[in-house]
Amino acid sequence: MISTDLIKKRILIIGSNGMLGQRLVEFFSSLTDVELMCSSNEDASLTPNVQYSQVDITKKNDVKELILGFFPDFVINTAAYTNVDKAETEREIAWKVNVVGVENIALYSWTIDAHLIHISTDYIFDGKNGPYSENDKPNPIGYYGRSKLASENSIRSSGVRFTILRTNVLYGPAKYSRPDFVKWVISSLRDKKEIRIVTDQINNPTYIDDLVSGIQKICETKKEGVYNLGGQELLSRFDFTLRIAKFFELDAQLVRPILTQELNQPATRPLNSGIINLKAETELNYKPRSIEESLAQMKAELNL
Repeated sequence: MISTDLIKKRILIIGSNGMLGQRLVEFFSSLTDVELMCSSNEDASLTPNVQYSQVDITKKNDVKELILGFFPDFVINTAAYTNVDKAETEREIAWKVNVVGVENIALYSWTIDAHLIHISTDYIFDGKNGPYSENDKPNPIGYYGRSKLASENSIRSSGVRFTILRTNVLYGPAKYSRPDFVKWVISSLRDKKEIRIVTDQINNPTYIDDLVSGIQKICETKKEGVYNLGGQELLSRFDFTLRIAKFFELDAQLVRPILTQELNQPATRPLNSGIINLKAETELNYKPRSIEESLAQMKAELNL
């Protein structure tokens, strides 16, 4: 008889070079009971010393070779077209990545009976009556949100075992990513630059390590369905910025309040949004950090 101690979970992370992907790679590569495969659209992994394969998820054969070649127990899909404004004009690209790519991943995950964990967004809602639970009816108001809702629906209809995780406003440490919102605020205020921040967009910003923790819980419990994984506190983007400025002892006078409509962005934003974590807190023991706790961790890790 084979000892169960020797059996490792095989985990495939698609989109491993992204902000969330990098953090997942760091976490899962440190576990002795996991065999990890990483993949992204780029030629090489940004995280060194990991098993890596380049993949274009919009190409069915690429996805087939990746998934059938590794035969994972869990497929974690963090790959997405996320430029909300460009999605309004680059609709074909957004659809290919967010819908066709996800259809390909779902198909071959289903083929080998792998459990698909897919990252979605609060942008599937219109932002009129947030925060939202898993049971609220989606009504996206921009093309990005429509494509992400379509990806959720394609997973539901594929027959694959799945967990869809909806989140919002990700921030946190990732070594090789473009600066997240927190790092951008810190660098701007330290350079004495005035920044304009909206007062009418309400969310519960999500610390990236809390999301990683939630994904780990899914891999442990094999829970299926839809779960919200957001931050602990619901607040405006402006108030979030003031909290960052206060924590890092920066000049809050440089933070100027504006309304979203003043930005004249191509894509309409859901304003009164955010997500309710109660289901994940109850069923997954999900415990997001406070904003100050997360900023303290970022400060220590990144020497901010």
